[in-house]
Amino acid sequence: MKKFVYIVTDRNRTTMHVGMSSDLIKTLDFYKQMPNLFFDNGKQLTRLVYFEEFKTEAQALSRFKLISRFTRMQKERLVRSCNPDWIDLTVGLDFENILLHRNITNQVKLAFTSLS
Repeated sequence: MKKFVYIVTDRNRTTMHVGMSSDLIKTLDFYKQMPNLFFDNGKQLTRLVYFEEFKTEAQALSRFKLISRFTRMQKERLVRSCNPDWIDLTVGLDFENILLHRNITNQVKLAFTSLS
């Protein structure tokens, strides 16, 4: 089963939170539905700026513990190494999830003709 280690932030990048999840999209939906659960209105953690995928929970837990001990500067460097513009990565994940679970109904069928 896949495990994810992620960093979310608010729109002003004042707060960074490191987390671990087995279903990243469901976790991020929870953050968006309950924005004031962990922090006040000014610090709604709704932007996924970094994530890593692991095959085992032990690997993910080890990485989670390491990143959790990072200073703010180290976390910023980690995010900037993969996401220099700090864009919200949930847009890409949602698109990928839609493609994986969508039934393609309007496929074009082409006749295969032999050139012999």
